[in-house]
Amino acid sequence: MRKITILFLSIILTGILIFITFNKAHLEKTELSRQYYSAPRHSRIGEKITYRVRLGRLNLGKAVFKQLPKTELGGRNVNLITFETRLARFTDLEKIYSDPESFLPLRVERYVSTWPFPEKIIEDYDQGKFILVIKKFKNNKQRETVIKKDSVINNAILLPYYVRDIAKLEVGYNLIAGLPAQEFIIELVAIEEVEVPAGKFMAYRFESRPKKFKVWISADERRIPVKINGTIGLGYSLVMQEYSIN
Repeated sequence: MRKITILFLSIILTGILIFITFNKAHLEKTELSRQYYSAPRHSRIGEKITYRVRLGRLNLGKAVFKQLPKTELGGRNVNLITFETRLARFTDLEKIYSDPESFLPLRVERYVSTWPFPEKIIEDYDQGKFILVIKKFKNNKQRETVIKKDSVINNAILLPYYVRDIAKLEVGYNLIAGLPAQEFIIELVAIEEVEVPAGKFMAYRFESRPKKFKVWISADERRIPVKINGTIGLGYSLVMQEYSIN
């Protein structure tokens, strides 16, 4: 069971990374965070998206995305988003602090509970120097990893905000998905109807190259990620069960 949950986490979180790691291919790599996105930013404070986690038709648990009111980090106003996954004997809560203009990550606090050894992970982003420092705390031990890139570094949960604010999307639209350890090409391949527990939606279907994931984002003004499919391993998926915004 532990191997399955670890594999699930890897597939699902990477899947989320893919559908939310949309960058412009033509961006200059030395641009500052406030120049990173050209699309206007829209406030979605109070948004809550609940997903069912599935393996085939089997429901394994749920994942919940929330955008909370702005808070402070290091004396500056920042966005705060949480993403929590709950399965049998497994929970993963991420608290994500980001720049309110660019949505670039500043800090991530992650709390993973896999019986009997919980783990805490802290990610600190220096977007000026393009450095990500990851600290992992487990079994009273600390491990630190430093990742140096040649452009700004994105976080999985935040990046859907770029795609969600583009006024017009057309089939054939290509994007670079820049991750700390890997890059993908993401292409909008179709606009089609998709059915999830929350209902039927016309949606943009994105596929990755190499082919690892497919993602559907509602083709309306809300641009909700309604479905994520992993096309490798055991084929886990996230399907939207409920959406609300207060």
